[in-house]
Amino acid sequence: MEKPTHLIEYETMLLGQHRHLDRSAYILLSRIRMEGMMSIGQLSEAFGLDVSTLNRHTSSLLRAGLAERIPDPEGGIARKFRLTEAGERHLDCERARNIDGLETVLADWTADEVTAFAAFLKRFNTDIERLGGRPWPRPERRQDSGAGV
Repeated sequence: MEKPTHLIEYETMLLGQHRHLDRSAYILLSRIRMEGMMSIGQLSEAFGLDVSTLNRHTSSLLRAGLAERIPDPEGGIARKFRLTEAGERHLDCERARNIDGLETVLADWTADEVTAFAAFLKRFNTDIERLGGRPWPRPERRQDSGAGV
């Protein structure tokens, strides 16, 4: 009999297959949107990845026109990445597609089940972040639309 942790590992692995936008691009664009402009060093610290790996990922964003590098507005030496208008639109479209897909999958779930699942996912992710020392910024829950995490 498999342990529940084996089942969780397998199911979380399967989650990654349902993305239309490259996973690294989606995560990088989302982080830059949440944090604001970030340097390669700040991204390295935030993700725990080496600079060469991030250079490959950010180069792909630059080539696709989803992000741009600009001088640090605060006068720092390091250049910062920010989303372009195309990057904002691309991220919005991908997020809407993901939400539509989730709403389709969860259509037969009760509101309480969806709320409980979201709470467990948040707890799972925040525990990972706590253990890794890299918390992820989260939007405040918006009262008017129920949006947020």
